[in-house]
Amino acid sequence: MNILYVISYIVIAIGVVFMLIGIIGIYKFKNFYPRMLAASKVDTVGVITVIIGVMLRHGFSFFSAKAMVILIVLLVISPLVTHIVTRSAYLSGYTPESDTKNEIPKELPSSKNESTNKER
Repeated sequence: MNILYVISYIVIAIGVVFMLIGIIGIYKFKNFYPRMLAASKVDTVGVITVIIGVMLRHGFSFFSAKAMVILIVLLVISPLVTHIVTRSAYLSGYTPESDTKNEIPKELPSSKNESTNKER
């Protein structure tokens, strides 16, 4: 087996692992905007890594030239589409629900020592 084949399989495996981790991240996040961030990273970086691995596997050929064109189109289109979808959600008035454990309370609760001192 050629060393280039081994490198290409490793690059493809890295891309697939990155996509799997990104899919887990999509399910982990609760709001729309963080999910869009995770989805855009999976789409851009994962697919690009897999395409580069496929190009390495096939060597310099007409197939690799077509894969390079697809790669360039993905590099341009994917971030633009993500931006358009996210911006349209923002302009339509979508506001994410805030996570309750990360919210700063409007009024800080007074400690028990302060309440006992006020009673005396």
